[in-house]
Amino acid sequence: MKQLGSQTWEFTSRPVILGSSSVVGPEEGEGPLASDFDFIYDSLKMGEKTWEKAERVLFEKASQLALINAGVKQEDLDFFVGGDLMNQIISSSFAARKLGVPYLGVFGACSTSMESLALASMIVDTGGAKLALAGTASHNCTVEKQFRFPTEYGSQKPPTAQYTVTGSGCAIVGRNDGSVKGPVVTHATIGRVMDLGVTDPFNMGNAMAPAAADTITAHFRDTTLSPGHYDLIVTGDLASVGLPIAKTLLAKEGIPMEQTRFDDCGLLIYDLEKQKYVIAGGSGCGCSAVVTYGHILKRLRKGELKRVLVVATGALLSPISYQQGESIPCVAHAVSLESGGEEA
Repeated sequence: MKQLGSQTWEFTSRPVILGSSSVVGPEEGEGPLASDFDFIYDSLKMGEKTWEKAERVLFEKASQLALINAGVKQEDLDFFVGGDLMNQIISSSFAARKLGVPYLGVFGACSTSMESLALASMIVDTGGAKLALAGTASHNCTVEKQFRFPTEYGSQKPPTAQYTVTGSGCAIVGRNDGSVKGPVVTHATIGRVMDLGVTDPFNMGNAMAPAAADTITAHFRDTTLSPGHYDLIVTGDLASVGLPIAKTLLAKEGIPMEQTRFDDCGLLIYDLEKQKYVIAGGSGCGCSAVVTYGHILKRLRKGELKRVLVVATGALLSPISYQQGESIPCVAHAVSLESGGEEA
C-alpha cells in the first residue's frame, strides 16, 4: 500500500471483491433498482418483534448471502469490519456475534459503507488478512426513532428531509491472486470532518455536501487523476438537496465534474416521483451500501462500467448532541472501484 498525498491510499495489490450482497426492505423493493438486490423483505418487521431486532436480521442475512455469493466459508473469514447507526453499533456487533470471526466495529454514520470497505481493503492489501468482510446496515424505523421522531408519531417533515433506507450491504474482500478479475479496489481517500454550522437534522444534504466536496477534491489532488478517469462518481446520500450544493462547491474548486456522470445513491434507490414519501431522497448506512454492493458492482462485473468512485457521506450527530443544540459535523470517505478487466 502506498500513501498518496495526505489523505489517499493506493492499494498496489488491487484487492478483489469476491462477492457481495444487498438486502432491502419493501420500499426499496418498489424502487428502480429492485432487480439489482439479492433479497427483498416484504415486511419491515422481518418476522421480529422489534425494529432493532429486524435490523440485526437484515445485517445477518446480507453477511450470509455475501459469503454464498463469494463462494467463501464462514470459518475462512479473517476479519469482519462493520458498523451502523444504532447506539453502540449493536446491529453490527450482534451480527458479528453470529459470524464468530475477529471483528472491528466502526462508526462513520452513513459513510460507514466506504469506511469499512477502505479498512477491509487495507487489511488485505497489507497482508494482514486473506479474506475480510465489510458491511453496514440501517432500518428506517430504528433510525427515524433515534434521530428524529418515531414513524408512529406521524410528524410532518420539511422538503429537505430524507428517508432512511432499510437495507444492508456486505462485500467479501480477498487477495488478488489473478483467479478473479474483479471488481477490484484501487484507492481510498479518507475524509476530514467538516462542520459549517448546520443544526437541522432534517437537512442532512446541506450539512454533508461540504464534506463530500472536500473529499472529492482531496482524491483528485492526491491521485493527480481527473473526474474523466471515472465513468461514474456517486455520493452516498446527499439526495436532491445536497448534490447540487456539492456540484457548486466543486465548481468553485475548479474540479471539472462535467467530465463524468455525477450522481447520488439517495437519488438512485428511489423513484422520487412515484415514491413521494421519501421527500428529498434516501439516506442511512444502508443507502450507499446496497446501491454499491448491488447496482454498481453488478454493472462493473458486466463491463457496463469500468471505473467508479463511491463517496459515502456521514453526519456525525447523536441524539444528545442535537438536543444540546450542537451543529452537525460531517465526513465523507471515497473508494475507487474498477471492473478489473484489461480494458480498465
